[in-house]
Amino acid sequence: MVVSYSVKILLIEDNLASARLLQEFLTQAQSQEFTLVHVTRLGEALQELSKCNYDVILLDLTLPDSQGLSSLPPLIGQAPSIPIVVLTNTNDEELAIEAVRQGAQDYLVKRQVNVDVLVRSLRYAIERKQVLESLRTVNETLQTRVEERTAELVKANELNQFKSEFVSMLSHDIRNPLNTILLAAGLLQNQDERLTKEKKLNHLQMIRSAIKNMAQLLDEVTFIGKADSGRLGHDLICLDLEAFCRQMIEEVRLLANEKHLTLVFASFGQLDEALWDESLLRHILGNLLSNAIKYSLPGGIVRFELIGQEKAVIFRVQDWGIGIPQENQKRLFQPFQRADNVGTIPGTGLGLAIAKKCVDAQGGEIVVNSQVGVGTTFTVTLPLLEV
Repeated sequence: MVVSYSVKILLIEDNLASARLLQEFLTQAQSQEFTLVHVTRLGEALQELSKCNYDVILLDLTLPDSQGLSSLPPLIGQAPSIPIVVLTNTNDEELAIEAVRQGAQDYLVKRQVNVDVLVRSLRYAIERKQVLESLRTVNETLQTRVEERTAELVKANELNQFKSEFVSMLSHDIRNPLNTILLAAGLLQNQDERLTKEKKLNHLQMIRSAIKNMAQLLDEVTFIGKADSGRLGHDLICLDLEAFCRQMIEEVRLLANEKHLTLVFASFGQLDEALWDESLLRHILGNLLSNAIKYSLPGGIVRFELIGQEKAVIFRVQDWGIGIPQENQKRLFQPFQRADNVGTIPGTGLGLAIAKKCVDAQGGEIVVNSQVGVGTTFTVTLPLLEV
């Protein structure tokens, strides 16, 4: 079935009645801008995408040869630049929102669709995708510039793999929260009268969370830049280490409680007065404790030990979580590096790099001992600076 208009749509929908209704809505659109091509299976859609170019895809999440979110990766892989609007029943709304997080641009609840809603969703999906494509173009331009700079610095060994890592960070860690912001803002703008107060608060929370993630990422990148250029300041003060460590435990307790984890702190040895940089210590211990909680299994234990020695102090953070594959441990302290088994657990890959640079700045050492499925122990040794 083909109707001659200018914006070309691929509809993947096995329900013929729904397909006819959508076609009728597009026929009624005053702008007369749409061409609709209808297929009933994912396999047919992939074949169609290999032959023709489309402006937007309408995807039903329940198909004879594909169910739920499993339809998204093949479509995105086949046509990464084409925006996708998912079609769902009312009880599938949470699944549809997850689909947007995984790469779709918008979703429509079938029973709520009318001419205006359908046309507006298609246009906004195309606009959002264009924004993301513009970002991709910027990334490609940045990559070209980084490659040029790499060629200049390679002989002096000043780059240390920053090119590909930085481009990867932009394309993934910034694009995903940006997509979330665009989606939530669009929903608030276009469905304001129909959204409940709770829904509006949820969308605003999505926006705040995405902005917070982007701000944290920028702060971490800035910190890495300062460390690499030798601009980390030192503000040494006399610190009660045991009290400080107990304070760090309290600061992460809420995070641990969300996973029903038990935090155990123990102090050993003689802890004489010494000078410490509180900011650097906070970066080290905050990242190690947060990681131990993040990668622990619910209901487990995180153990934090403070050990005083004659000329040094040892901080040990141990968990019984997912562990780190042996092949990943050598590059664990490099920026933007994460273990292969983290799955969907969020993270930027900068925390351990920051911890390592803070340890190095104080003339210390950090080592990791880990086994997949058993757990991980980080041990930090810092020399004493006597008062």
